[in-house]
Amino acid sequence: MAFLSESQLQGLGLASVGDNVLISDKVSFYNTSNIKIGSNVRIDDFAILSAGEGGIEMGNYIHIACYSSLIGKGKIVLGDFANISSRVSIYSSNDDYSGTTMTNPMIPNVYKQVIHGDVIIERHVIVGSGSVILPNVVLYEGVAIGALSLVKDSCNSWKIYTGNPARYLKDRSRKLLQFEAKLISNSHIE
Repeated sequence: MAFLSESQLQGLGLASVGDNVLISDKVSFYNTSNIKIGSNVRIDDFAILSAGEGGIEMGNYIHIACYSSLIGKGKIVLGDFANISSRVSIYSSNDDYSGTTMTNPMIPNVYKQVIHGDVIIERHVIVGSGSVILPNVVLYEGVAIGALSLVKDSCNSWKIYTGNPARYLKDRSRKLLQFEAKLISNSHIE
């Protein structure tokens, strides 16, 4: 995988970009002036980041795996240490599928009923491969989402959810917080 150089990163027109950022040269960006990227972030091949009015904000130590997408008009936030596995789709906008209105971006808004809402993914959240997250969802600190899950409701801290729709499975260990403390201590970050 080829990563963008420092000058290429600066040339993207991002709102901000931190240090040690590894972005594949095969990532697609839209509305880069509404995208903020922290430090120690890696974004792999064929990811799509399409920021709407709310923008996309990423903290530090984040990984977005290949073929994932972050799309929509609402704000999308990825907290520190978030991990977005391959083929995850995060939507801060979603068409009404009921048939009472039309759908797709080529239809004038007067004929559609699109739902827009922020998606907040807090610290230490991991989202398993193939999962879909819909608007107006908060994944609170430490949540783990199992592969192939549909997340349409917010999820409580330090719990594991899985399924379609995603449901609580069991509690998640907080042992990883000990490693976070060591990492921060050893690297002098905040």
